[in-house]
Amino acid sequence: MRIVFMGTPEFALPSLNKLIQTHNILCVVTQTDKPKGRGMKLTPPPIKFLAQQLNIPVVQPGKIGEISGYLKSLSPDVIVVVAYGEILSEEILKIPRFGCINLHASLLPELRGPEPIAWSVILGKEKTGLTTMWMDKGVDTGDIILQKEIEILPDDTKGSLEQKMSLTGADFLCETLKMVESSNAPRKKQVRCPPMDIGGIRTPNASIGEGNPIYAPMIKKSDCLIDWSKPAWEIHNLIRGLNPAPSAYTFLEGKRLKIHRTAVNVGQECSGAMTPKGRSIRTVEQGEIIEIKEDEILVATGEGILSLLEIQPEGKRAMSVKDYLQGHSLKERMKFG
Repeated sequence: MRIVFMGTPEFALPSLNKLIQTHNILCVVTQTDKPKGRGMKLTPPPIKFLAQQLNIPVVQPGKIGEISGYLKSLSPDVIVVVAYGEILSEEILKIPRFGCINLHASLLPELRGPEPIAWSVILGKEKTGLTTMWMDKGVDTGDIILQKEIEILPDDTKGSLEQKMSLTGADFLCETLKMVESSNAPRKKQVRCPPMDIGGIRTPNASIGEGNPIYAPMIKKSDCLIDWSKPAWEIHNLIRGLNPAPSAYTFLEGKRLKIHRTAVNVGQECSGAMTPKGRSIRTVEQGEIIEIKEDEILVATGEGILSLLEIQPEGKRAMSVKDYLQGHSLKERMKFG
């Protein structure tokens, strides 16, 4: 088929690599180059690098509506969207002969929105999935074509889950397009109801019932700040869901400290009072360091104890706690926050 491919991040790379083997990719539409890093150097989206290597024309409109005339001139059979980052207008949705197909990284209608992978981990979910759908003018509200469940392992991070889903998603997308090309792709209506914004809500098993999909908003800087009054498992899931980027963070003696890897101390409780090392009973504050070991730092939370295993000091590289402790003097009762 004659395909216009729209995508931006690394998640879209396997899909483009797969599609070009069996279809005619007319062009790749992606977001504009963005300033990144300390020098704020303009950096192209990952999909642009791949498209240039494959000699596919690249279009980077400021707004997608700017290229509607160009897209019409290409006469595509289908527009394939994989994490492009902008809502398509009705005018563009009507351009392809077969319509516009989207690969979304959740089991719709759950986790509609731009950050389904991160929120699935932050919410402590045990499974997520992939959905291909016929696009409409809503945000991930189109009719479902196919769905595939994917297990979220206890040690999965946003990064590891994203890689796993992107590879599976490429094959899944090809399977969908075969059905589209042969005109036997199904259309299953989604539950029609307003999505619930979960910004800031972090709770396990957070599905609120059929007919009430949870929305997965963009991750804000405020979402990344660790609240030590939360339970240990909740903080642990937040850290997993923000790894490798943008990363959860806290402060220690006024300096920012990113937390990349942790473990929940199963069986160890922190009720707010303890008798450390034989001393008289005292109140333990949330975020307080209660013990320093060779390769971990134990921190009190609102419920339970969290072990810090890999951290990144301000202006430094990520490192194990063991390496960090060789160059930093920490003491019990110091407090994160």
